[in-house]
Amino acid sequence: MIQKILCPTDGTDHSDIAVVYAAQLAAKFGVPLTVCVVNIAHGGARGPVINHWTDQEMSEKLDRARALVRDNGVPDAKMVDIVSREAAAGIVSYAEHNGFDHIVVGTGDKRGLSRLMIGSVAADVMARAHCTVTVAR
Repeated sequence: MIQKILCPTDGTDHSDIAVVYAAQLAAKFGVPLTVCVVNIAHGGARGPVINHWTDQEMSEKLDRARALVRDNGVPDAKMVDIVSREAAAGIVSYAEHNGFDHIVVGTGDKRGLSRLMIGSVAADVMARAHCTVTVAR
Protein backbone atom coordinates (compact mmCIF):
# COMPACT_ATOMS: atom_id res chain seq x y z
CA MET A 1 0.00 0.00 0.00
CA ILE A 2 1.32 3.43 -0.92
CA GLN A 3 1.83 5.72 2.08
CA LYS A 4 3.99 8.61 0.84
CA ILE A 5 4.97 9.65 -2.71
CA LEU A 6 8.01 11.60 -3.93
CA CYS A 7 8.13 12.98 -7.46
CA PRO A 8 11.23 14.72 -8.82
CA THR A 9 10.82 17.22 -11.63
CA ASP A 10 13.08 19.39 -13.73
CA GLY A 11 10.31 21.44 -15.31
CA THR A 12 10.40 19.63 -18.65
CA ASP A 13 7.42 18.18 -20.47
CA HIS A 14 8.43 14.60 -19.68
CA SER A 15 8.77 15.34 -15.98
CA ASP A 16 5.36 17.07 -16.08
CA ILE A 17 3.91 13.69 -17.07
CA ALA A 18 5.38 12.20 -13.89
CA VAL A 19 4.07 15.09 -11.76
CA VAL A 20 0.55 14.63 -13.12
CA TYR A 21 0.69 10.86 -12.59
CA ALA A 22 2.05 11.26 -9.05
CA ALA A 23 -0.71 13.77 -8.22
CA GLN A 24 -3.39 11.45 -9.57
CA LEU A 25 -1.92 8.55 -7.60
CA ALA A 26 -1.75 10.63 -4.39
CA ALA A 27 -5.34 11.81 -4.87
CA LYS A 28 -6.59 8.28 -5.56
CA PHE A 29 -4.99 6.82 -2.43
CA GLY A 30 -5.32 9.92 -0.25
CA VAL A 31 -1.61 10.00 0.58
CA PRO A 32 0.88 12.87 0.90
CA LEU A 33 2.81 13.98 -2.17
CA THR A 34 6.12 15.80 -2.23
CA VAL A 35 7.52 17.22 -5.45
CA CYS A 36 11.23 18.01 -5.55
CA VAL A 37 13.66 19.72 -7.88
CA VAL A 38 17.32 18.71 -7.64
CA ASN A 39 19.77 21.52 -8.28
CA ILE A 40 23.06 19.98 -9.37
CA ALA A 41 26.07 21.48 -7.57
CA HIS A 42 29.17 21.94 -9.71
CA GLY A 43 32.68 22.83 -8.60
CA GLY A 44 33.97 22.94 -5.09
CA ALA A 45 37.36 21.67 -3.94
CA ARG A 46 39.42 24.74 -4.88
CA GLY A 47 36.69 26.92 -6.29
CA PRO A 48 33.19 27.94 -5.39
CA VAL A 49 30.25 25.57 -5.59
CA ILE A 50 27.97 26.76 -8.37
CA ASN A 51 24.44 25.43 -8.66
CA HIS A 52 23.13 24.54 -12.10
CA TRP A 53 19.95 26.61 -11.70
CA THR A 54 19.40 29.98 -10.05
CA ASP A 55 16.98 30.34 -7.14
CA GLN A 56 14.54 31.99 -9.55
CA GLU A 57 14.71 29.03 -11.96
CA MET A 58 14.17 26.60 -9.08
CA SER A 59 11.17 28.60 -7.92
CA GLU A 60 9.70 28.62 -11.44
CA LYS A 61 10.08 24.84 -11.74
CA LEU A 62 8.35 24.29 -8.40
CA ASP A 63 5.57 26.77 -9.26
CA ARG A 64 4.94 24.91 -12.52
CA ALA A 65 4.74 21.60 -10.63
CA ARG A 66 2.51 23.14 -7.93
CA ALA A 67 -0.02 24.21 -10.60
CA LEU A 68 -0.02 20.74 -12.19
CA VAL A 69 -0.50 19.06 -8.83
CA ARG A 70 -3.39 21.35 -7.87
CA ASP A 71 -5.05 20.81 -11.25
CA ASN A 72 -4.90 17.06 -10.60
CA GLY A 73 -6.53 16.95 -7.19
CA VAL A 74 -3.75 17.60 -4.65
CA PRO A 75 -4.01 21.14 -3.25
CA ASP A 76 -1.48 20.70 -0.46
CA ALA A 77 1.56 18.95 -1.93
CA LYS A 78 4.91 19.80 -0.38
CA MET A 79 7.46 21.44 -2.69
CA VAL A 80 11.16 20.88 -1.96
CA ASP A 81 14.42 21.98 -3.49
CA ILE A 82 17.42 19.72 -3.07
CA VAL A 83 21.06 20.50 -3.80
CA SER A 84 23.16 17.49 -4.76
CA ARG A 85 26.17 16.66 -6.90
CA GLU A 86 24.09 14.05 -8.72
CA ALA A 87 20.34 14.05 -9.41
CA ALA A 88 19.59 10.38 -8.72
CA ALA A 89 21.64 10.33 -5.52
CA GLY A 90 19.85 13.42 -4.25
CA ILE A 91 16.43 11.95 -5.02
CA VAL A 92 17.11 8.57 -3.44
CA SER A 93 18.81 10.06 -0.37
CA TYR A 94 15.90 12.43 0.23
CA ALA A 95 13.41 9.58 -0.20
CA GLU A 96 15.27 7.33 2.24
CA HIS A 97 15.78 10.01 4.90
CA ASN A 98 12.16 11.14 4.76
CA GLY A 99 10.36 7.81 4.73
CA PHE A 100 8.97 7.71 1.20
CA ASP A 101 7.73 4.35 -0.03
CA HIS A 102 7.06 5.33 -3.66
CA ILE A 103 8.94 7.48 -6.17
CA VAL A 104 7.42 8.56 -9.50
CA VAL A 105 9.95 9.70 -12.12
CA GLY A 106 9.63 10.79 -15.72
CA THR A 107 11.83 9.88 -18.62
CA GLY A 108 12.69 11.79 -21.78
CA ASP A 109 10.95 11.68 -25.11
CA LYS A 110 12.64 8.79 -26.88
CA ARG A 111 12.46 7.82 -30.55
CA GLY A 112 13.60 4.74 -32.47
CA LEU A 113 15.91 2.33 -30.65
CA SER A 114 16.33 4.72 -27.73
CA ARG A 115 12.66 4.03 -26.84
CA LEU A 116 13.92 0.74 -25.40
CA MET A 117 15.97 2.63 -22.84
CA ILE A 118 14.81 4.88 -20.04
CA GLY A 119 16.56 8.08 -19.05
CA SER A 120 19.76 7.87 -17.06
CA VAL A 121 18.34 9.62 -13.98
CA ALA A 122 15.27 7.39 -13.99
CA ALA A 123 17.45 4.29 -14.42
CA ASP A 124 19.77 5.38 -11.60
CA VAL A 125 16.84 6.06 -9.27
CA MET A 126 15.40 2.63 -10.05
CA ALA A 127 18.75 0.95 -9.39
CA ARG A 128 19.43 2.75 -6.10
CA ALA A 129 16.00 3.22 -4.55
CA HIS A 130 14.95 1.38 -1.43
CA CYS A 131 11.29 1.56 -2.48
CA THR A 132 8.95 1.15 -5.44
CA VAL A 133 9.71 3.37 -8.43
CA THR A 134 7.21 4.13 -11.16
CA VAL A 135 8.52 5.49 -14.46
CA ALA A 136 5.84 7.63 -16.11
CA ARG A 137 5.91 8.25 -19.86
